Amino acid sequence: MSVLIIVFLTAVIALFSGVFEQGKFARYIGILGLIIALYVSFLPECAFFEKYRHMYEYTANTALFTKISIVTTLLLFFLGGFAFSNHRSHQSELYALMLFALCGGIVLFGFQNLVTLFLGVEILSIPLYVMAGANKTDLRSNEASIKYFLMGAFATGFLLFGIAFIYGSSGSFDLYKIQDFGVKNPKDVMFILGVLLILCALAFKVALAPFHMWSPDVYAGSPSLITAFMASVVKISGFYALFRLMTIGFGGVTEQWINVFGVFLIITLLLANVMGLAQTNAKRMLAYSSVSHAGYIGLVFFGMTSLSTYNLGFYLFAYSLSTVGVFMCLIYVEKLKRETSFGAFKGLAKSEPLLATVAAISMLSMAGVPLTAGFMGKFALFSQAMNSKHGVFLVLVAVLGSAVSIAYYLRLIISMFFFKDSTFKSSEKVTLTYNIVAVFVIASIILLGVFPDLFARQFGL
Repeated sequence: MSVLIIVFLTAVIALFSGVFEQGKFARYIGILGLIIALYVSFLPECAFFEKYRHMYEYTANTALFTKISIVTTLLLFFLGGFAFSNHRSHQSELYALMLFALCGGIVLFGFQNLVTLFLGVEILSIPLYVMAGANKTDLRSNEASIKYFLMGAFATGFLLFGIAFIYGSSGSFDLYKIQDFGVKNPKDVMFILGVLLILCALAFKVALAPFHMWSPDVYAGSPSLITAFMASVVKISGFYALFRLMTIGFGGVTEQWINVFGVFLIITLLLANVMGLAQTNAKRMLAYSSVSHAGYIGLVFFGMTSLSTYNLGFYLFAYSLSTVGVFMCLIYVEKLKRETSFGAFKGLAKSEPLLATVAAISMLSMAGVPLTAGFMGKFALFSQAMNSKHGVFLVLVAVLGSAVSIAYYLRLIISMFFFKDSTFKSSEKVTLTYNIVAVFVIASIILLGVFPDLFARQFGL
């Protein structure tokens, strides 16, 4: 709760900096607030908040995912100076909305109650509907905003119907009481229907097929930094909320929903990777890549062990680092070329070798190439899933999907590295901040790929 309050107050101060026409300081206010929140996240929870434990519980797992999301948001804030340079009139609003959305994510990391889950989902989602349409003069951005809003409202309806069914059958919103009811009444039709409705609603939030339809258009139309936020922080929040709900609240009826979830994963892994191959625009390709990663992450529900939460955290952190690495390159290219087709990246390695390198290493990590953090993340989830009933088949589909994904990542890498002439002017150089973030991302991806235990030590496990 202390971290949540610090992030919320930071968002309010950032917002009011715009009121007093000091919006240029909003980014620095956000960075300072996030650093303080990150420090506080390593401390024990304040005893004052004990009375709210039945609604929100700050466990070691909550702390782990809170730290991951704060670090990712902090990296995106460092990129914001260049990314939002054409949003000078409303910079403070954009930074404040990102922080408000992060507040929603933090609520989702520790919810104990379905009412808190609903609040977390809405606090996370509503700022995103606004941020998706931040490029007010761009029709694609307007389309992204309205499409995300309409589909989000549709998913919220599913969530509320599901919560109503769960409450109607179990008589409680509390996760542990719901779990007890599920263990005693595993065949209750109203309860199972509620579980499936909530599963569909959260599948929308994390872009699992067939609930991913909004994802490519929203990712392509939103400002690139906001897209990076959606692909990383929103995915972390959505997946841990889904994981917490399905393993604690609905752990007693796992047999009733696990097969449905398995079907979602197979559709996601096959559809997203095939569609990724068909793209000619890097941003849309990364949207389908994000959908495919939802499929890999979903394997955490199969063959679960005591290390499942840690495996989920490691994979999400590795994926978020890779997302930041690719999108910082995409933001730079989009800013100079006004487009994000594969052709726009031609010869980038000649003029900006560090930027091209961080994008290439990030995509190799996403593809699961050895000696990268992405490989270790996939290896842990695939190994775990192999121990489940239908795990071997699911892992085969996931490995096939990974193999296909290498093809579309390589297209972008070839564009950047294998053209003799650069299409970028030598006078247009990236800022020092970008170079520092690039070095941090490259070092983190390789170090976590070679020494995965560093993650456990760094996050106090």
